[in-house]
Amino acid sequence: MPSLPHVDVELRVRYGETDQMGIVYHAEYLVWCDMGRTEYIRRLGTSYASLEQAGTLLAVAEANLRYHAPARYDDMIRVETTLSDVRSRALTFEYLICLAGTGRRLVTARTLMVVLDSHSRPVPLPREVRAMLERIPDGAVA
Repeated sequence: MPSLPHVDVELRVRYGETDQMGIVYHAEYLVWCDMGRTEYIRRLGTSYASLEQAGTLLAVAEANLRYHAPARYDDMIRVETTLSDVRSRALTFEYLICLAGTGRRLVTARTLMVVLDSHSRPVPLPREVRAMLERIPDGAVA
């Protein structure tokens, strides 16, 4: 089976993202997943803000992270984000967070996003949003 297209985001670890030993605090990886997910949607031709303004809210219902190696202050990090599943009321994104220069795996993660209306009730994904999500993002890497 061919690999799914992914969108890459690169960033440099900031001092404030680390603990006193210079190692990235574990919760920062969730922030980086959010950055990857946001950029993935942007490369499809819209933004999270536009989706929300149109009434489609995406909420994290589940997050799983597996830590393989630590990131440290001033490391260049790459977040590879893949949309692995689109269902009527939920989306699954997968992430590989690695060192940008070497590709050394630091964290693998997955988030399950549920589709909500403005009253925080689960609703089906609008047809046009689903069609957009099933496209390959501009600049995606296979």
